[in-house]
Amino acid sequence: MQAKTAKFSIGQVVRHRNHPFRGVVFDVDAEFANTEEWYESIPEDIRPRKDQPFYHLFAEAETTYYVAYVSEQNLVADPSGEPVEHPEIAEMFGAISGGVYTLQNGLN
Repeated sequence: MQAKTAKFSIGQVVRHRNHPFRGVVFDVDAEFANTEEWYESIPEDIRPRKDQPFYHLFAEAETTYYVAYVSEQNLVADPSGEPVEHPEIAEMFGAISGGVYTLQNGLN
């Protein structure tokens, strides 16, 4: 199987296709790399394929912040240009420009 190229990049602001949250990509797995228990907890009728990139996000919903693990098929680029307010963003990223955060110096 040929490795897929990730559609979204580290620092990019994305939005979930079906759920009301958005976030900043801080890591990418070329394919599913979480636990089988986590995967099986997703209802079968909406369970994503494992053979696609999965993204670690600093996510924000209306009233909460958390870390999300989301398949590429469930994400779209967030066109708003608005910053994400997750408190951990400042530990890894600097300014936002054009919907993408810049990595802090020394991080890659």
